[in-house]
Amino acid sequence: MMKKSSWCHVIAKIAGIVLLLGTIVAIVFVLHPIKSSRHPASDGNEQRYSSTKDTSASNKDRSKGESLDAKGNASNKKGDSSKKNSKKKVSYINKEGSDLTTRIRVPEGFTRIDVTDGSFAAYLRSYPLKPADSPLLLYDGSEKANQADHVAIFSLPIENADLQQCADSIMRIYAEYYYSKGQYDQIGFHFTNGFYAEYAKWRQGYRILVKGNTVSWVKSAEASDSYESFEKYLHVVFNYAGTASMQSEASPISIDELQIGDVFLKGGSPGHVVMVVDICQNEKGEKAFLLAQGYMPAQEFHILKNPKYSEEPWYYADEVTYPFKTPEYTFQEGSLMRLNY
Repeated sequence: MMKKSSWCHVIAKIAGIVLLLGTIVAIVFVLHPIKSSRHPASDGNEQRYSSTKDTSASNKDRSKGESLDAKGNASNKKGDSSKKNSKKKVSYINKEGSDLTTRIRVPEGFTRIDVTDGSFAAYLRSYPLKPADSPLLLYDGSEKANQADHVAIFSLPIENADLQQCADSIMRIYAEYYYSKGQYDQIGFHFTNGFYAEYAKWRQGYRILVKGNTVSWVKSAEASDSYESFEKYLHVVFNYAGTASMQSEASPISIDELQIGDVFLKGGSPGHVVMVVDICQNEKGEKAFLLAQGYMPAQEFHILKNPKYSEEPWYYADEVTYPFKTPEYTFQEGSLMRLNY
């Protein structure tokens, strides 16, 4: 049996070790604190800079994303130095905002890139969001278990079935864009077996007949371009298309080429895809971007948080390395792509 004095000696040694470890941990946290954000949110005082990569941008008509003040109002006014030094921290989320440009503020020193009026990028920026603090819902109306990894939810219609998952959500918002513009010939998606399901043919009254792995068109309905018929077309597409077929409709790009509408994509079953829905940049041309996704089971299309920062939804192009982590999926090198929609 160990003597009492010996126990005291051992305890004293253990206490010394614990104290040393506590000191080391404290030093580590001081040197490497957990970051809430890379930049504070913009208070709306930055000027705008055009994107050098926005090849479709027009010099005449551009819809410009406004950076916001603390109330969510657009502002271009310059504050004096005393106001700048005393300004309060601004949240990235303006709960009163109804779309991307009014709901999500840009990082300090950044401004949204210019986009062409009427473009897909402009469509995404102006697409209505659900009210702030709305729960993220699954296809059956129930709440998704994970409510912690999104900052906003698009008011994009969703099928009342487990169909509109990740790739389907992106196909849907592209289809909704072209449908809203009456550009019906632009709507078309490949099935996993390679069959091309074009909406223009569906409008003429043709329907898709699937027998095993054989797919064909059959004239069996009246011609119609009603929204109800359009939704039935999408229902069929969602049954037979996915990330595998989407990958055949995309080409790899580098991060320097990043544009709104590009995707991080892993084709397969299961695979996953997230889409770049907004981009901002600073005077140096450094870009930050927002990502949105649908997921499994089918759920609403929503804007993701950046897992690297606890309070910031923006991802920074100069921080993109592989494996590239998003809240619910990790993408490998070569996954950044541009869709040919």
